[in-house]
Formats: sequence, structure tokens, C-alpha cells
Amino acid sequence: QTIVIADRWNHRIIQWKQGDTNGQVVAGGNGEGDRLDQLNEPTDVLIDKETDSLIICDSLNGRGVRWSRRSGTTQGEILIDNVNTWGLAMDDQRYLYISDTQKHEVRRYQIGDKNGTLVAGGNGEGAGLNQLNWPTYLFVDQQQTVYVSDCHNHRVLKWNKGAKEGIVVAGGQGEGDALTQLDHPNGL
Repeated sequence: QTIVIADRWNHRIIQWKQGDTNGQVVAGGNGEGDRLDQLNEPTDVLIDKETDSLIICDSLNGRGVRWSRRSGTTQGEILIDNVNTWGLAMDDQRYLYISDTQKHEVRRYQIGDKNGTLVAGGNGEGAGLNQLNWPTYLFVDQQQTVYVSDCHNHRVLKWNKGAKEGIVVAGGQGEGDALTQLDHPNGL
């Protein structure tokens, strides 16, 4: 068993194997920066088993990058740029979903596609059901339904495939600690 961690303020991805006392840097780790061998506050990571690589939200560099897990890899490759990445997910058909905290949207990408398809938000920052406000982490199910932590709206939204607006599935009653409320939700 191995876990892979986005070690945000150390600007690296670290892997920890079960039973180990030390982690191993598997991406970044060369200080904060925008070179291909560096990361700048990575916020999320997933393992793409088909290509034996890591896909990383390189947040402050505004890009999604892929790093091979094969030994000897010293730099990543840019998959998507000009996007303020925060969270990502991959579905069964290998579509990549990335949240953009500045455009307040989630897009779905085929690997190699630079523009993607809008799947949630995209109507500016706001609290309407067709809007998001700082979307962070994502979950995508087998029907390509996208669940989004809508952080600054204090809610989690469900966007069915092809939907023009989301459905509140948790929170949405303002910021707070009541059982009907959330306070800046993140991980899903």
C-alpha cells in the first residue's frame, strides 16, 4: 500500500509506503518555482494507473502537470495551463476533471485537450445554482456526475452530466456549525 500526498507548502508530492518511517519525494521538491522540475503549492494529486503517472494540480503555477512514476523521472509535463487548479478527479473513461478557483468552474478534459468542456459553474462567481464560488475538491461517479466542494458558498453541489445547474446535497444554509451548515468545505 502506498499513499501519495500533495505537500502544498513544501512544493512537492511525497509518497509514503506502508511501514515506512520516511516519505519519498516523487514530484517537485526542488523549491518553489515554475520550472518543469518544480511545483508551486500543489493542492491535489491522483494516480493514473494506465500511464503509471501522477497528475497534479500545480496551483500557483496555474497548470495541471503529469509526472511519470518510473524511477529517474526528474520533471513533469504540462497537460493543461492557464487554469487556477485546485482539485481534480478522473472518471472511468479517463476524462480529467479540474476545478478552477478563479473562473469559478469545473471543466472536463480528454488527455491532450487544452480547452476542456464546462461541466459545472461557468457563470461567474456567485451563489446561484448555475454558479460556483471558489470550487475546490471534486468527486466524479460512474455516471459522470460531478460533486463539487463549493467552498465560499459553504455547500456541496451535485452536477448531473449535461446539467446547467447543480443540486445542493450538503450545506447551502450559510456559513456555520449547525448540522444544516458547512464552513468552507474542501475534501470530498
